[in-house]
Amino acid sequence: MNRNIILSIDWITVLLYFSLISFGTLNLYSATYDESFQNISFFLSPIGKQSIFLFLSLVSGILLLAIDPKILEPFSNIAYVISLILLLGLFLFGKTVNYSTSWYSFGPISLQPSEFAKIGTILVLGNYLSKIQTDIKKISSQFKIILLIAIPVSFISFQPDLGSALIFIAFFFPLFREGLSQIYLIIFISATSLFLISISYETITTIVIILFLFTIIFLCLRYLNPKIKLWPIIFFMMISIGFSFIVDYGYNELFEQRHRDRIEIFLGKKIDYKGAGYNINQSKIAIGSGGLTGKGFLQGSQTKGNFVPQQHTDYIFSTVGEEWGFIGSSIIIIIYLTLIIKIIISAEKQTRKFRRFFSYSVASLLFIHFLVNIGMSLGISPTIGIPLPFISYGGSCLLAFSMLIFIHLNFDANRLNE
Repeated sequence: MNRNIILSIDWITVLLYFSLISFGTLNLYSATYDESFQNISFFLSPIGKQSIFLFLSLVSGILLLAIDPKILEPFSNIAYVISLILLLGLFLFGKTVNYSTSWYSFGPISLQPSEFAKIGTILVLGNYLSKIQTDIKKISSQFKIILLIAIPVSFISFQPDLGSALIFIAFFFPLFREGLSQIYLIIFISATSLFLISISYETITTIVIILFLFTIIFLCLRYLNPKIKLWPIIFFMMISIGFSFIVDYGYNELFEQRHRDRIEIFLGKKIDYKGAGYNINQSKIAIGSGGLTGKGFLQGSQTKGNFVPQQHTDYIFSTVGEEWGFIGSSIIIIIYLTLIIKIIISAEKQTRKFRRFFSYSVASLLFIHFLVNIGMSLGISPTIGIPLPFISYGGSCLLAFSMLIFIHLNFDANRLNE
């Protein structure tokens, strides 16, 4: 590794990264600690398996820092195709866990390709955007961008793993930075709002709400511009009504009951502390019981009593809240936000579009994972099985996000030496 590169590395980001994985290892040990593990091989225990991926993460990190960043851009298409092949291979060779065929199993070790598909997608999008002939303001370029995202999303959705598929929404925020029309943001917010309205009310009530909203919109526009035509309002109103019917059908016919239960609990339509709402309720109890300073390492009664299902994965933040309290939880949140802000600041300094888009995508993915996972533990977002990077159990997530961080560090360090 070039000495100048070592001196140019953003060591604050490195420190933040190691702080998270160190704290994550402690909390994973606490969440999975069981005296029965003393009778089995260390590498067969959850903390042992995670340690294997931690070692692989550090080795891959050193290699990624050492390579010439210029080779990553032409490698982008290959990485994307490999990630798609790995996703398709799951339908033949994948292991099914909790109704989802999302893993390859190699003895005691499992690999989740959807985590690495994020890397491939970032690389191919950045490569496409950096081409001279690409104009993100043109419909043809926008169509290709959406297609590049939609292909892995569709493969992941059919596993089915809707949570991992939804995370790909994170790529649209860096695209806005690169000039994507904000009309897509308006469409996304409108579609999300209409989706929530459609699943919260009966069909006839939803239609009445849509009619009322579009009437208000038309009256406001007519007040601002008396010459406004009525037909565009009617056109979009009919599209909205049609969309509500599609949502109603998809929600009731395509979503599994467990997914509907989680969404309805999140929306307050259903209270089920013994069924679908049990996990969230126990997580909130664990976090609340931690108080200001927490109960101490390995002292969490909810954690030790295994009251929180999937605590080492989806609800790892409940272990943080119970054993480290409000202060410890706040420190973790501050570290995450500092890391994300540092990446964004570095991204903004990049002169190459490919590298800028990559770093913005890393920050966006981190933020969405961070926001959704902690939201799940606090009961303010539906449970969709999204891990907390560097903290939750999951070797594929740890390895993939470590690779993203180290590629970003490589780009940032080489920016100062070019």
